[in-house]
Amino acid sequence: MATSSEDPPSAAPYGTPAAPLLTVHGEAHLDVAPEIARIGVTVTSRGKDRRTTLDDLTRRNATALDLLKSYGDAVERLETGALSLSPELKDKGRGERVHAHHGSVHLTADLTDFTVLGELTTRLADLDLTRVDGPWWALRPDSPAHRQARQQAVHEAVRRAREYAEALGARLTALLELTDTGDATPAPPRTGRTRALAHAATEDTPAAPLDLEPQRQHLVARVEARFTMTPPRL
Repeated sequence: MATSSEDPPSAAPYGTPAAPLLTVHGEAHLDVAPEIARIGVTVTSRGKDRRTTLDDLTRRNATALDLLKSYGDAVERLETGALSLSPELKDKGRGERVHAHHGSVHLTADLTDFTVLGELTTRLADLDLTRVDGPWWALRPDSPAHRQARQQAVHEAVRRAREYAEALGARLTALLELTDTGDATPAPPRTGRTRALAHAATEDTPAAPLDLEPQRQHLVARVEARFTMTPPRL
């Protein structure tokens, strides 16, 4: 088909004098509130008798699970991880003489209601031979914040390309390629908020709830965009 002399020149992936190529980067940074708080709970037992150690571990694991489940929808996900029951041999003497038995069960819980987080972690840490780690703050994989960061990165790339074109007395004519060079994922944490709490309950008075402040999540999204533009006025 014939091309009119007034039609714009076809875009070439490498650029031409009539349709110069312009490549820019766009980047977005967002600080947003977390949506999930994850805690790790480790219950342990220790004793000279293997069966007694196992029974204690089973009882403490059930107590921790019942406490977590009592918070209903505030606990979005509850999983049991590694289970361990191992003998400890005596350092001295001949033969395989067992000195004690050690047992542990690791639980992981995701919470979406942060108003009960401090109370729950305190009550868990107040259980016999129970360790609590966390919280680790996170966003859901389908959080709208990810889309917002990606869109802002694209808008930034277009804005920068227009500014470069205007500086040359030109204007953008076509988008040749848009590459996602950095997905909208949280940047490495700037400060640690991990807590490790362990307590053997010896008092009837409940411990005061911890005051846990959510850590805002820093999202980074990056794109690379390639445009053609009209010939600059040099």
